[in-house]
Amino acid sequence: MPEVEALMATLRKLELLVPTWTNPESEHAVHPRVGLTGLAERRRTELTKLLGELKEAEASAEVVAEQYNELLTARSSGDVEVIKGRANASRRIEELASKARETFWGLVPAHVDDVVQPADQSPDFGLLGRGLRMRTVYLQSMTASKQALDYAATIHRLGGEVRSTPTLPMRLLILDHEIAIMPMDPNSPTAGAVIHRTPAVVSVALALFDAYWARASEMFDPDDRDDDTPLTPHEAEVLRLLAGGAKDEQVARLLGISLRTARRITANLSERLDAASRFELGVAAAKRGWV
Repeated sequence: MPEVEALMATLRKLELLVPTWTNPESEHAVHPRVGLTGLAERRRTELTKLLGELKEAEASAEVVAEQYNELLTARSSGDVEVIKGRANASRRIEELASKARETFWGLVPAHVDDVVQPADQSPDFGLLGRGLRMRTVYLQSMTASKQALDYAATIHRLGGEVRSTPTLPMRLLILDHEIAIMPMDPNSPTAGAVIHRTPAVVSVALALFDAYWARASEMFDPDDRDDDTPLTPHEAEVLRLLAGGAKDEQVARLLGISLRTARRITANLSERLDAASRFELGVAAAKRGWV
């Protein structure tokens, strides 16, 4: 019967039905303990082989992933870095911004329908907290969005300089007058970014930024900065060191910042507290309970 033949074929495949030693043309059933032990051993061998193949596949996947990452960041020269994809570009820009020492300039053509995160969750907040000078030019159309306007106002209160203009050519970021970051394709925000370190390109980017900055309008009155805004960690530490008699050079060295940044933080604090000298700065800071 077909069903019986099929079952016998399965038993032969599992080596539970084998030819007899004395008569190869006849068959006998293997003892279950012996047969099942052998079956388990063969299965264990198969699994070991599959695990080996899986480890090889994982190793190959690591190689492919590394090669893919190299493709995402392709350097055509030491001064030009091409980052493919919006997410990859954003991560790289945040990484570079975290290493900025002095300034962060930006032309930001964000539209009213763009999602604007709270200032205290933005990388901009961290940059200002580290004492960087920040200048940003937005589109005037962003003022139609309360969320965007509140964001810009917060950045302004924290010491960032904010202006707006009717049009902007593209998104442009400039770090420390040394690195210029622009879109790979101005018409496709998701394409990625190109990072330039070539002095000539950075100079052209600075000229472009300066031209738009000069003709842009102030979004807020410079006197509107909130003097009651809590000190940033850098400002608090600068005040503590100054109160202890440290000079600008010592402040810069102890905080791991440039001398220019240390002096700028001190100058901003003096302006904020309307102090004409280090002594007046210390007195005003003490009155506020900052030192």
